[in-house]
Amino acid sequence: MANQGFQQVQKQTQSLVLAPQLRQSLKILQAPALELRNTILEELQANPTLEELPMEGVSIEQQSADPDSSSSEDEERPREMEMSDSDYSVLSNLNEEFREYFAQENSAGSYSRDDEERRQHFFDSLTSETSLQEHLLRQADLSELDELERAAMDYLVGSLDDRGFLTSSLSDLALMANLPLSSVQSAAEALKSFDPAGIGAKDLQDCLLTQLHLQGRHKSLPARIIKDHFDLLLRRRIPELARKVSSPAEDVQEAIEEIAMLDPAPGRKFGDDSNRVIVPDVRVEKDGDEWIIHLNNDYIPRLRISHAYKEMIARGIVNGKDREYVREKIRSGKFLINSIEQRQQTIERITREILRLQHDFFEEGVSKLRPLTMNQVAELVGVHETTVSRAIANKFIETPHGVFEFKYFFTPGYQGQDGQTFSNKSVKDQIAHIIEDEEPAKPFSDQGIVAILAEKDIKIARRTVAKYREELGILPTNLRRRYN
Repeated sequence: MANQGFQQVQKQTQSLVLAPQLRQSLKILQAPALELRNTILEELQANPTLEELPMEGVSIEQQSADPDSSSSEDEERPREMEMSDSDYSVLSNLNEEFREYFAQENSAGSYSRDDEERRQHFFDSLTSETSLQEHLLRQADLSELDELERAAMDYLVGSLDDRGFLTSSLSDLALMANLPLSSVQSAAEALKSFDPAGIGAKDLQDCLLTQLHLQGRHKSLPARIIKDHFDLLLRRRIPELARKVSSPAEDVQEAIEEIAMLDPAPGRKFGDDSNRVIVPDVRVEKDGDEWIIHLNNDYIPRLRISHAYKEMIARGIVNGKDREYVREKIRSGKFLINSIEQRQQTIERITREILRLQHDFFEEGVSKLRPLTMNQVAELVGVHETTVSRAIANKFIETPHGVFEFKYFFTPGYQGQDGQTFSNKSVKDQIAHIIEDEEPAKPFSDQGIVAILAEKDIKIARRTVAKYREELGILPTNLRRRYN
């Protein structure tokens, strides 16, 4: 009989544990302007050493640049924040010494109560609801995903369109995210099991089939009609459908009515019925021959460390546990201030590279959009591509051609024989213009569109044209034809 008993075994493992302040930094980096404001206000309530400057007060950059505001209490930095993983390289200097701007300690008096009431009324009028992304990421937190799959899940959730569809192929998404295709595929499979049913589908057909599959009805008559005769379903050809599925017309009619009860756009139930305000995080405009980048700081409260609390420490007014409490709150406040500054700097640097790499788009419009990956921008900015992904998540940029999500500028594409590159979105735009200019009585076939694009040195397959046409919501040739 083998000896039984306890043994001590030393085992070395490697894992990444995010300290609370690092998690806060990532949250700040990922939050759009209005969400960031709510996060900052929560910190203002929880940290008595923080105070808000008036809207016309000093900027965050001024607070960190003042050479005369160093404190003897800054010498103890949080050791828990040390990190080496390249995912967080943009945050690597968040533990450095911070400096405050003392000259503004009496500036609050210039900000009237009426100004504050008007400002608060505006923000109180905005509803705050759980976004689709938040709803899905909460479910991801409860899923058994490994590190790469979770990184892929974050990217997939950020790539959903307003319907909740993944319109890009998984191979394209894996390429843009610089992640293994197998991890992206596993994450996509998990995503399709999340609520709401049908989320993460590649198109309407896949969305409807997914909903029936989750109901355990993947072999039902409605599922057969959707899977094998989707074109006839869209045209409601009930007699022809009845012959194809060998079922009475009454049964087909009931199946179509059941299909009509499914949700064709599961992502739209999150916030579309509310007066959701889209606030661009960045505005890019041309001034003469120069392009100017404006960061939106209007909704981000300006913070500083309260001079009164620093005086309490400097003069030894508090001791023991109270002293340590104040010192910790001051350190936490400085970390928050620098995290906000780092967020703004990162967004500005990413925007500058997008402006440089997509210069033709800003000059001429969507037709000039070029292929671009997050890894390209990450290398130029000097961060990891997951940092770029977090920094652009749910954020918008205002351009001379309209307001676009940041992720709009990241797209795979094609290269012509002359070396010119075309993004997927640019090709879609050209397909839309070709169909818009066609003769209603003689619409172009998908193969005809292939030939027209080939004349412009854009070589793509007919099935790709059909895919892009469907994503644009454009009917096939026979349904576009108009008779006089």
